Amino acid sequence: MPRKSKSTPARSPYGVHPGVAMIQDWIASLKEKTGRSLDEWMDHVKADGPPTTPERRDWLKKQYALGTNTAWWLAERAEGGGPWDDTPEDYLKNAPAVVDAMFAGPKAALRPICDRLLELAMTLDNDVKACPCKTIVPIYRNYVIAQIKPTTRTRVDFGLALRDTKPTGRLIDTGGFAKKDRITHRIPLGSVAEIDAEVEAWLHKAYEMDG
Repeated sequence: MPRKSKSTPARSPYGVHPGVAMIQDWIASLKEKTGRSLDEWMDHVKADGPPTTPERRDWLKKQYALGTNTAWWLAERAEGGGPWDDTPEDYLKNAPAVVDAMFAGPKAALRPICDRLLELAMTLDNDVKACPCKTIVPIYRNYVIAQIKPTTRTRVDFGLALRDTKPTGRLIDTGGFAKKDRITHRIPLGSVAEIDAEVEAWLHKAYEMDG
């Protein structure tokens, strides 16, 4: 398994979440596909659409034959929300602050666990990146291979994409494979000392299975 040499400078663990590029592409193509730009849709929805977000979704789908995702995103954005408002540059700039907020307050004691897991992930190879969301830190190769989730004040769940692997040792089956979720197993961690050779081996296995 490729590893960084001890003399290799540490790189940032963060990369742009695939959803950011997807939304940016969607915004860029909206005018051509629907006849209105994002700003034009926002003006129209707010001025002429129904008052609530669920009603707006249905209205956009029925009145304009928009797809479910497009109708959902437009309705959410009209309320001041919506996924991935950041540009790729802003996303990368904000990623450390997202992780800081996730591990703030009563979950601050869990931050060293997150940092150690990210450090291990970065030793896999240069095609690995962490893409923080609000409540989890997914780790990608081609697809998600693992995720770091501060589930309680005393526990991080280290999720892993291991398909139908039979759980052994501390590895817990989440039922994800049956539900066709990427994350299929987890290892609960209460301290950095629990990130041992077993955890590292399962992370390597998840990386290899995404090759």
